[in-house]
Amino acid sequence: MANEARRPTPADPMPDVTRRRDIPSETVRNLPPELGPDAVGVLDRRTFMFSNAAGDVPPGSIGGLVHEDTRLLNRWELTICGAPLLTLSASTVEDYSAAFFLANPELPGLPANAIGIRRRRFIGEGMHERIELQSYAEQPVSIQVRLAVGTDFADLFEIKETVRDRSHHITRSHAQDGSRLDFSYRNGTFEARTQVLADPPADQVKDDGLVWELHLRPTEEWLCDLQVPLRYDEMLSMPAKRGFGTAFNVEHDDPLARWQLAKPALQTDSDLLRNVYRKSALDLTALRTEMRLKNEPVALLSAGLPWFLTIFGRDTLITAYQTMGGGSDLARGAILVLARYQSTEFDDFTDQEPGKILHEYRSGELTKLGLKPHNPYYGAADATQLWLILLSEYWRWTGDDAFVQQLRDNAYAALRWIDEYGDRNNDGYVEYATRSPQGLGNQCWRDSWDGILFANGAMPVLPIATCEIQGYTYDAKIRFAELAEGPLNDPTLATRLRTEAAELHHRFNHDFWIDERGGYYALGLDGDNRQIDMMTSNMGHLLWSGIVPAERAPIIAGHLMSDQLFSGWGVRTTSTDDRAYNPIGYHRGTVWPHDNSITACGLARYGFREEANRIIMAMLDASQFSEHRLPEAFSGYDRSFGRAPVPYPTACNPQAWASAAPLLFLRTMLGTEPKNGRLTLNPKIPPEIGRIQMTNVSAFGVRWDIEATTTQSHVRLAT
Repeated sequence: MANEARRPTPADPMPDVTRRRDIPSETVRNLPPELGPDAVGVLDRRTFMFSNAAGDVPPGSIGGLVHEDTRLLNRWELTICGAPLLTLSASTVEDYSAAFFLANPELPGLPANAIGIRRRRFIGEGMHERIELQSYAEQPVSIQVRLAVGTDFADLFEIKETVRDRSHHITRSHAQDGSRLDFSYRNGTFEARTQVLADPPADQVKDDGLVWELHLRPTEEWLCDLQVPLRYDEMLSMPAKRGFGTAFNVEHDDPLARWQLAKPALQTDSDLLRNVYRKSALDLTALRTEMRLKNEPVALLSAGLPWFLTIFGRDTLITAYQTMGGGSDLARGAILVLARYQSTEFDDFTDQEPGKILHEYRSGELTKLGLKPHNPYYGAADATQLWLILLSEYWRWTGDDAFVQQLRDNAYAALRWIDEYGDRNNDGYVEYATRSPQGLGNQCWRDSWDGILFANGAMPVLPIATCEIQGYTYDAKIRFAELAEGPLNDPTLATRLRTEAAELHHRFNHDFWIDERGGYYALGLDGDNRQIDMMTSNMGHLLWSGIVPAERAPIIAGHLMSDQLFSGWGVRTTSTDDRAYNPIGYHRGTVWPHDNSITACGLARYGFREEANRIIMAMLDASQFSEHRLPEAFSGYDRSFGRAPVPYPTACNPQAWASAAPLLFLRTMLGTEPKNGRLTLNPKIPPEIGRIQMTNVSAFGVRWDIEATTTQSHVRLAT
């Protein structure tokens, strides 16, 4: 029975949502901070600040300082004599820091560019900004500097839609000496607070702003430090005590710096690969989150900037898999944290079922008050299988029997979910259908409302069993059988799982195969047991999982590399022959780097190394047009349309599984596999890449150095 205590009380009875498809999906992914093309953002842990190129957050924008899903600042504007400043240059220095170089416009009694302004900002345990002014006027000048501040304490979900007016419930207790602005808000059990600390104090506090009256001689300088402390776990935490001389440098005693130093070092003949690897490492560092579980520090990756600085199931698990070649700590953290939140009950509002791995966790007001189902939300039909796959992959790379044994109960619960609750209609397949009025209509990786369609654009009915979920289920059972035979010491279960996997393999290849168009796999089966005949990149996931018979693999490889699916920049999510195809549809024709990394890995698994390398090189080429960062997705227009890939208009940058895709590309080219306590290589390096050397690769508790050129390789223990 559902836990009614956690469900909000709607005015109307709960609608029947078991077959509906008009339920809002993850459209929040499609809304960037619309602050202009030169918007600048910084982030750290679960905090980000987005501003325009002057460093300002104007009222009415969707920028600001957001911490743990609550906007603490929705206005942050610096003016001189009431006028906005001119931008000379602005950029992020690191993902957690930014610098803005500004000047004054022409004003009465003050010529343009008479005052030079530099703003430096970083996010750590809080936001710290330093404002520095210097007068270049020939005579002494008197100016008024004002920082206008505002907050609406909006929930993250509201920022992208409609913000509820909380102004009558926001209290102010500003310090009259100009040293502090203080805003607070409470709604039931939810509390939020924003403090702005100023040194030196302002000369006056006016309309939620700080005002300084300055009298500057020629060449005289003035600076002010502003701090916005943040709360973590009900504890007030001040910004890190760092001087601005070191604020933009990596500190060796910082956990993120230690992680950067411990990652494998790459040397290669390819400047392109080297630049992509460096950019991916920086982005993954920025998205890294550290937590403590039973006093053990663990690390995992948030899903992406700006809207997904939080724990996810599918995204976090796939990213951890992609990064295994760079170290196992992210996989360990993802496994432990997601096990900590594994469901033990039924709840309709959050789509919970015992043994299920979460989809998304949020901590904003709407969630804490039970108005949103994200504390956590469990609307994913694939995260549970992916958790088992990652547990297996972690064991294969580490040989850590004790870790697997520690998670025995979680693993068995995940398996029970697959068999007892994932298979909703007892047909042998894992299906999804939300029970929540706010649940996701699609609960696979194509989770937009129209991500799953028939080839003619028609909408299938729930419940839906997508093809790649069955592939994940097959792989999870094969891998669990290996764990059962090994560290779990359950040979009876191992035999049973291998039998079930073989039966699933046979049944799937009969029920999902479509003979038309040369033969291909249906995207899924809908609630009326109809084959969803859209041709998609999900077939690459089937190769990755191993559920495709060897004799059909060439057919699938041919489709994936055809002009209909391969754009020249990567494999599209949907074939151009389908009426549902849209090159700027979120899952209807765009090109996703993480999807392509899985597809390339799957092609290589079946021996299609040239095809895998063609995808990899296309992806690397595409990165050159976005500062060597692969975005969440880009449009599916053919490469012949222009010299650069057409950006998807609202892609997340960075996004974890896109930033991690180059690490899986590396593993695919090198053919890196852990076997019997050793690392093995089976390289197929494209000639454009040449030599690849990686040092400090972690596996089985030791470090390895590897080197490969074309098809030759060497592996040795690191000295």
